[in-house]
Amino acid sequence: MQVQPKVRNVVFISCLCQSSKFEGAMKVCKSTFLQVRKLEFLMADAVNKQSDCVITIGGIQSNHARATAVAATYLGLPCHLILRNSRHLADTDPGLVGNLLVERLVGATIHQVAKEEYAKVGAAALGQALLQQLQQEGKKPYYIPVGGSSPLGCWGYLNFVAELQQQMQEMAQSFDVIAAACGSAGTTAGIALGNKLSGLGAAIHAFTVCDDPDYFYEEIDGLIGELGYKESRATDLLTAHQAKGIGYALSQEEELRTMRDVALATGVILDPVYSGKAVHQLLMCIAAEPDYWRGKKVLFVHTGGLLGMYDKMDQLQPLVQDLGRSSRMDVAAAIAIKEAADAEGKDLRFWH
Repeated sequence: MQVQPKVRNVVFISCLCQSSKFEGAMKVCKSTFLQVRKLEFLMADAVNKQSDCVITIGGIQSNHARATAVAATYLGLPCHLILRNSRHLADTDPGLVGNLLVERLVGATIHQVAKEEYAKVGAAALGQALLQQLQQEGKKPYYIPVGGSSPLGCWGYLNFVAELQQQMQEMAQSFDVIAAACGSAGTTAGIALGNKLSGLGAAIHAFTVCDDPDYFYEEIDGLIGELGYKESRATDLLTAHQAKGIGYALSQEEELRTMRDVALATGVILDPVYSGKAVHQLLMCIAAEPDYWRGKKVLFVHTGGLLGMYDKMDQLQPLVQDLGRSSRMDVAAAIAIKEAADAEGKDLRFWH
């Protein structure tokens, strides 16, 4: 495979944080800022091809769509987002909740489709239709598939594995398992292939937040095949687990409770669509198969998505309220302290 160029105008920041809160395997979370690993390569391609606008597609709270809108604006390229919404909402203004606020602030053009329309014709046909429309208007659009999951986009996570190896050497750290959410296959394909080609030797566990594991095995086979890798199939490179729960972007109380508990224990905020579901299912796997997971060092790849939390405020409110950590402060003692300080001529600003 030939190493691909990537744009450096968009940056990413990575950090490692460790928690001993949850028993069993030791879990470490690696966070990818703004989900730009795939976009570094895709946006470089758009610029190199002298495109004058960008198209991508996803759910109404797509983290990838928001990241694409920001990256495109940063590079001076108008962005068009095809967003899948409920049938009764697709004809109304999409609002400003979560990722939509950022997308609309940076000037992205939103094209809403109903979930039923999306299911009937598919993302590729919708993207092609908008691409042809913009071409007829004299534009030169660049199309990015769902989640940035193309062979070129996979280079973002091939590069991730190289970065991870360097960090592991610097920290004298190693991992037995790498786990991540899987929503469009590109992240998982890049990690799994990078793990194989680099000799890292970790077991890759992907937690699918939509469709089913068999669908993603097939998608990953297609992506790594287009990258020129034919030696193994996806089933040889990773294990996929069903983690979508009651449906894509639909949250159950136990999933949100896991997100709350992780935040309380570690300060790491998961998102309800991807990382939250994945961590919830990972912990369930650890509980169900303790002998397999015991003693293993697990790296969980957190691909971002904090803004999606705002779409779940009504469901999160009682879970946070149950903590009992909000109350009306009694200021009587503060009044007495202030009065005593005034009487003695003391300045409370310098009190320690």
